[in-house]
Amino acid sequence: MPSRTIPRRALVLTAAALAVLPAAALTAPARAAAAPPAATATPTSSGTTGSTGRTAAASGPAAAAPVRFVDLPNSALPTDRAPHRITFRYRNDTPKDQTVAPQILVESPQRGPFLSPSDIRLELRGTDGSWHTVPLASQTGTLYTALVPAKIVLHSGHTLTESYRITVLHAPARGTVEPRIAVYA
Repeated sequence: MPSRTIPRRALVLTAAALAVLPAAALTAPARAAAAPPAATATPTSSGTTGSTGRTAAASGPAAAAPVRFVDLPNSALPTDRAPHRITFRYRNDTPKDQTVAPQILVESPQRGPFLSPSDIRLELRGTDGSWHTVPLASQTGTLYTALVPAKIVLHSGHTLTESYRITVLHAPARGTVEPRIAVYA
């Protein structure tokens, strides 16, 4: 019987979907947005920060699994042990408010060595301008940020801008930084 290889990213997404399945079973079915909003991510050495129209996400139907992900441009994991900024920009071009959550995946090389959360430090720039450490989870060689604490309500026509700073702590660490936006119903 031939063996089958399942990509790590697919395993992470499946595990995340199964983790929220009980919540999804107790909520109304989600509908996808009518038109996909524009999104960009720009790795910069000095990016801008701030957010427009950002409020805390409500619990309830928004607690269900995301209806889709907007993948942003990938970049190689920097290996020079210096802090590097990654800026998320996501515009809600739909006529309704949207619940969204920025997320960063750090994918290990296919053949290893696999990354652990202690290999990198990820920080989020707060509204006060200071950097706050973001905890990372790990599954199947992929590091990722949690979606639930990152959920926000983005009003129609507003743009979310989030700045992260990533630093490699232990060399040699190789991988790919894969930012994305989770979009909820």
